Formats: sequence, C-alpha cells, structure tokens
Amino acid sequence: MPVLKPLSGDNAEAPQQFKQPSRKGKKAWRKNVDVTDVQKGLEERVEQIIQGGVVAEKESKDLFTLDVAGDKAISKKLPKKQKNLRYEEIIAQRSAVPAVSLRKRPGDGVTDGVLPEKRQRTTYVTQKELIRIRKVADGNHENTVHIEEATYDPWSVAPPAATKIEPARSNDDFTIKAPAKPNAPSTLRHKPIPLTASGKAPAAVPKPKGGYSYNPAFTDYEQRLQEESDKVVEAERKRLAALEADRLKAEAAARSAAEAEAAEARADMSEWDEDSAWEGLESGGEELSVKAKRPERKTQAQRNKIKRRKEEERRKKAEEAQRRQDEQAKRIEELADEVVERERARELEKLEMSDGESEADDAELRRRQLGKFRLPEKDLELVLPDELQDSLRLLKPEGNLLKDRYRSLLVRGKLEARRNIPFRKKANRKVTEKWTYKDFRLE
Repeated sequence: MPVLKPLSGDNAEAPQQFKQPSRKGKKAWRKNVDVTDVQKGLEERVEQIIQGGVVAEKESKDLFTLDVAGDKAISKKLPKKQKNLRYEEIIAQRSAVPAVSLRKRPGDGVTDGVLPEKRQRTTYVTQKELIRIRKVADGNHENTVHIEEATYDPWSVAPPAATKIEPARSNDDFTIKAPAKPNAPSTLRHKPIPLTASGKAPAAVPKPKGGYSYNPAFTDYEQRLQEESDKVVEAERKRLAALEADRLKAEAAARSAAEAEAAEARADMSEWDEDSAWEGLESGGEELSVKAKRPERKTQAQRNKIKRRKEEERRKKAEEAQRRQDEQAKRIEELADEVVERERARELEKLEMSDGESEADDAELRRRQLGKFRLPEKDLELVLPDELQDSLRLLKPEGNLLKDRYRSLLVRGKLEARRNIPFRKKANRKVTEKWTYKDFRLE
C-alpha cells in the first residue's frame, strides 16, 4: 500500500532541537522543543480508544481471563495453514467509537409555519405594583397609621374635660386622621408691585406708537430715531467715563504704593545715615573742633526696640482705620435700610392713589427691582433710514411676541426675573424604539 508523505519533505515530524536535560532556566525556554514522546503517547492513547478503551483505565477483569481448559474444537474448525489477506485485516478492524449518524434531524427553530397563540401572563408583577412595593420598602406608605398612647383611662366613666378628641374617620380596624388642608400664604392676596418709575401698572398688551409702524410717518420716525440715538450716545458716554475712572483709580493706587515704598526705604536708611554722619564730619576734620563728641553706634537691642515701637504704631493706626471703616459700613447699612423703607412707603402710596391698571410707560423703571437679577433690556425694534422698504413683499418682521409678553409680566411684577444658565446639568434621557411587530397577532 502506498504511503502518503508531505510535500515539504520526507520527515512529517515537528521541528525539534537537541535533547535538553532541564528547562528550568530562562535560557532553556526555546522554541521547537522535542515533543516526540508527547505525540507518541497521544497516538497510542487514540489507538487504544479505537480498539475499545484506554488500557490504564480498565479494570483487571476486563483485561485478563483465566483459561482453565483450552477449547479443542477451535483447532479442528480452523485450517492448519490459512493466511488472511491484507484487505480482510483492514476491514476486520472495527472501532469501538460509534460512527456519526447521517440521518437528517429537524432543527429546534424550524416550525410548520403556524405561530402559537400568545396569551397574557398572569404570574408576573405589573409595573404599577412594583413601584408601590418599592415605595413601601423605602418607608413611604400611602396610608400611615399613627399609634398614639391614651392620655386618660379608657375604663373610666367619662374622659377628662381637658382632653380634646380630634374629628377622625372610623374604619373597621383602625382610625385615620383627616388630612389637614394646606394654607395659602398671606402674600398670595397682595397686589403685585409694578417696576415702573411712576408706580402705575402698564397695560398687558401696550398699544405701539406711530414710530413702530412698518410704514411710519416721517415726523414719528424721526422722533423715535433721535430718541434711540440719544440713548446709545448716553450709554457710550457712561462707558467711557467708567473706563476713565478705572484708569485714574489704578494710577492713584500705583502712585500711593510707590510713595509708601519710598517712605519705608527712607525709614530704613535713616539709621544708616546717623551712623555715617560721623564719617562725614571726619572728612572735614581740619575745620571742626577737637572737642566735638563722637556719636555712638546703636546696638542690635536698640535697633530691635525701635523696630518694635514702629510696628506697634503701625498696628494701632491699622486698627483705628479698620474701626472707622466698620462704623462707616454700619452707618451705610442703616441709611440703605431707611432709604428702602421710604421708597417702599412711597410705592405703596402711589399704588393706593392709582386707580387700577392705567396706561403707563415702561421706559423708565424704578431703581430697586424685584429679585436679585435685573430686568432684561427691551429689543431695539428699529430699522435705519436706508433699510426702509417701499414694498410689503420686502418687509421683514421685527420683534417677538413671546419676549414681549414675558417682559410685560416682569414689568407688571407678576413674575421675578431669572438668569439663563446655558451649561446647566440636565437629566439624562433614554430614547428607545418601540417594537411594533409585537402588536400584531395572527389568528
């Protein structure tokens, strides 16, 4: 029988190196280690499984038999000289492992095309019941029973007169107190205070003037254009004045700091000037009298004493300045409270004198507004002379009704101004797609 050999060479064994007595060191961790013994053992094990099982795993009774007397009939049945052919030996070798069945079997996912009827399950817990159970587990009960100890003897003839029994609703097993009604705050009945300087509430939807028209009269348009121009010029003048004031303040601070540094430098150098005074006198020693008394040099203890005295004077001056500043701040707070009280009384008088909501101009607002944020500025709804159109088809809408209504509520004091927070943290929202194919049913 021909022997099949690999195309790469005559040797079909794995590549290997020389025999290694030990592989404990890192230098001995080489590839292509000799695995001939391992492969030979695996082949022998596979051959034993084919012949009926591994010999080492079998019991002795399966491997050996005790032949007490031989069978004489066997020798008579077999011919004396009979040689089996090679193909008969190959066919006679049968494996103990059963062969793979070639019969086709239907898969689990294959059906006859008829879907089973869907029925609603009654054993699961609904979402509503699950939410209620979680609330109960957290300690939030829908009907909480408050057990109160009796303050009197229930077996007496009559309860004490001082005992007050609250009205309650009777139940079969227990008693539940009647829920208390929420009380509305007293400020809910107060009339809102408008933010206008006159104290009168403007109309909810003010009637626009002639200058706001898409086709205004020349006089109205010119008057409104002049008013808006004056406002812009005044705002720019205030901005430049504020910048100039900041610059002058910075220059004054730098000048005062330089003067303070110079004064400190002069104070530090005064001691050295006194020490060097005698040296200057010695330079003109020929003209001076010999009896002139030489000044003594100050010791380190004297210098430390002078330094401590100066620090004490500086600390007292700072404490005095801080005390005067605290008194001024306290006085300013008292004056501010008095001004607020007078302004509030004046606004209340104006509200009492005003008869309901009348026409008022919201251009001028009062100094103290509602809340800690200022009222948003009104949008400038004005087109320049070169932007005026003579055709209705070329007109562009100006303004926003939603913004106008919101600002009207703020001016009338019905809402409090808020600040927009663009980068606030928002709740995470999960978007899912509904499985609509589950809504259909074949009947």
